Amino acid sequence: MKQKSAKERLWWAQFNALEMGSGWDDTDIEKPQILIEDVYGDSHPGSVHLHQLATQAGYGVFEKGGFPAHYHTTDVCDGCAQGHDGMNIVLASREAIADMVEVHASAVPWDGMILSSSCDKSIPAHLKAAARMDIPTVFIPGGSMRPGPDQTTSLVAGDISLRQKRKDAISPQEIRDYYLTGCPSVGACTFFGTASTMQCMAEALGLALPGSALAPATMTDILRYARQAGRAVMNLVEKDIKVSDIMTPAAFRNAIIIHSAIGGSTNATLHLPSIARELGYELPIGLFDEINHQVPHLGNVNPSGQHLTESFWFAGGVPYVQLLLKDMLDLDVMTVTGKTLGENLEDLQRDHFFERNLGYLHNYRLERDDVIFPVEKAEEKGSIAILKGNIAPEGSVVKYSAVAHSQRVFTGPARVFNEEEEAYQAVVDKKIRPGDVIVIRYEGPRGCGMPEMLMTTEAIVCDETLNGQVALITDGRFSGATRGAAIGHISPEAAAGGPIAFVEEGDLIRYDIERRSLDLVGVAGRPVTPEEAEAVLKERSKKGIIPRPPRKGFYKRYTEHALSAMQGAGLN
Repeated sequence: MKQKSAKERLWWAQFNALEMGSGWDDTDIEKPQILIEDVYGDSHPGSVHLHQLATQAGYGVFEKGGFPAHYHTTDVCDGCAQGHDGMNIVLASREAIADMVEVHASAVPWDGMILSSSCDKSIPAHLKAAARMDIPTVFIPGGSMRPGPDQTTSLVAGDISLRQKRKDAISPQEIRDYYLTGCPSVGACTFFGTASTMQCMAEALGLALPGSALAPATMTDILRYARQAGRAVMNLVEKDIKVSDIMTPAAFRNAIIIHSAIGGSTNATLHLPSIARELGYELPIGLFDEINHQVPHLGNVNPSGQHLTESFWFAGGVPYVQLLLKDMLDLDVMTVTGKTLGENLEDLQRDHFFERNLGYLHNYRLERDDVIFPVEKAEEKGSIAILKGNIAPEGSVVKYSAVAHSQRVFTGPARVFNEEEEAYQAVVDKKIRPGDVIVIRYEGPRGCGMPEMLMTTEAIVCDETLNGQVALITDGRFSGATRGAAIGHISPEAAAGGPIAFVEEGDLIRYDIERRSLDLVGVAGRPVTPEEAEAVLKERSKKGIIPRPPRKGFYKRYTEHALSAMQGAGLN
């Protein structure tokens, strides 16, 4: 097998000497070179185990005659950044990780690349970098965390955190018990948050091995997938199958279909367009809405459903959803196996994949149909809607599969906040009333980096007087775990002069998910016509937006140059 870097090695003798000084021998420097890049580090459970997967991947590369080199650019955790200014840098970290992988992948002419991550921003960062480099690449998902007590997830934190701030509402023992059990193992949080969603998207795009997304992180299956990834990348190198041969427009459409069916995170509407942009494709936000009108919602998985991601994998995971929806998918797309999606599904059936793990479901007294509904039992189509109107001319995103039917049409007075912290405190202090529409603005990509609003949305659903009784709209974003009436990504954002900047306390806000609308329909509690509303917003806009505070470094670069949420919120 030819080595891509052979010519460069002849230019400068130190190239080989430096690698041999790192422990390589004189046969290693002649083999195909594979970059193995992960986000291993002590930052959180999604990353702390990845060196084990990278080691197994390296064995697979060795088996097939290549030589692996290990690199690391660790990621950060949304959960650790929750509730303070650290959250403002989290989305921007996607760009920093992608850039660092590009640096590592560009400094040497690698023959192929393996990338491994588990979580919200590192997975799309890796997929962006893979698209940018366009060399033979395999992605290894970091898998699912174990369930908490009584099949709970780490998001018990929402209730715990709210009661911690209310006098005599929780005991120190209950808090400590949560600390000890809330995150019982390595892996991504075991609900369909952004981490789990993006693992599934990597597989649905064809860049991860069939069945690898959301494998339990503590089971040996995930190690076998990692070893197999090492072999697979060598096969791609031999056949010269690059990322652009796999992540085609048809593959992106397939991924959106799977996203719709499983009830994936709204953050995929940021990440998939941003990844496609690296390949020169435009992925219009309207495509998500179009597909969600057509695809049955099959995933009965938290937060849109009852069960956890471990059970989703036991039930057949992404491949089983693909099998159920094969008539809607392009089965001829190429994948990292060197085979098409259709061929992969046939191979999995022959290998007994769809039956092998059902016994693990039985441990929980579950059947496959409890976790992944058959198409004929799906109660509704899709999970994501794109709403537009005079507050969101370019669009906004809502995960309606996590919204009660009683809240899918809603009108209420605006309670306006220029930062999430103020809104959260208003919930804690019981200053929000049933029927209110909470408006949080200046939280978009250019406003302050587009933090997620999980702390506030969880406070709402954990408050018995507010759960199902208030709505939240924002130019920020949400966790994939968000439940309730939460509309985000409003564009143009306030910091770009979007109409949300000019909503005032007491204005009437109305959204209608079925009609895909989000509008200001009243001023100071008085209903107005659409023409009057437009005129009021135009007049208010003359006073301009609130100035943004001074910033520095990478955060300054991101907030000054970030694209709209409707374009993926990457750097321009």
